[in-house]
Amino acid sequence: MKEPLVPVVPMSHTAHIRSHRKPRRTAQTTMAMRAGVAGGVLGTLAVAGASASAVAAEPVTQTLSLPTLTADLSTQVAQSAEATQQAAANYQLQAERDAAAAKAAKVAKADLAEAKEKAEAKKKAAEEARKAAAERATRDAERVILTADAGTAGGTSTAASTATASAPASGSVATVISFLKAQVGDAYVMGATGPNAWDCSSLVQAAFKQVGVDLPRVSQDQSTVGTDVSLSNLQVGDILYWGGKGSAYHTGVYIGNGQYLDAANPSKGVVIQDLSGYPASGAVRVL
Repeated sequence: MKEPLVPVVPMSHTAHIRSHRKPRRTAQTTMAMRAGVAGGVLGTLAVAGASASAVAAEPVTQTLSLPTLTADLSTQVAQSAEATQQAAANYQLQAERDAAAAKAAKVAKADLAEAKEKAEAKKKAAEEARKAAAERATRDAERVILTADAGTAGGTSTAASTATASAPASGSVATVISFLKAQVGDAYVMGATGPNAWDCSSLVQAAFKQVGVDLPRVSQDQSTVGTDVSLSNLQVGDILYWGGKGSAYHTGVYIGNGQYLDAANPSKGVVIQDLSGYPASGAVRVL
């Protein structure tokens, strides 16, 4: 019997070369490969995780130190700002003090100059008063001599000569006016009697005291002394009063040219005014 024919499968032209033969994969080989791949993946993940942890850990260290640095810096900035503000406040306070001191010094200088000016004016008035008194004494002595000579010649008595000698001299009026003008600019204060503040009657009283005439202290009484004078026949040195005679509420002194001098009121002080603007009620003459 003939043997059946077996088909011949052609071999690869490289099958005779061992390196070109594909090895057969067993189950163990497949599992080993899968384990190797899995191990590699896990190793990669572990390395990546460690790297990420390392990367993440570094900023954590820096982040923990930043708040401390930032807080210190904020404190320093706040302290610097506070110091700057305090320095500015101190500078402003010193500037205000310097300005106040300069203003006070300026006011004090002006007050001193004004006080010196008033002192000079009063000194001048006192000097004029002394001169007037000396002139009056000289004239009185001359009048006594002349009156005595006339009495001897004409039979005039000694009493007559004495009466003539006691009459006030014309220089007395000039002394009164000079004193009054030296007080212009002084303050008006009710009840004040000088030397830098007056009321109306104290000023009149002080002026006539310079020539030895003692007047009452208040306006009512001053309006009743001396001789009544018509307002149309006023002379320098006459005392003017406002209100009724014996009940006057204000007094001043006529200084000529339609003007009078008085301690007017708190807003004006001692001033010279026109009689036409505030006509007097009456006048008396004591010199």
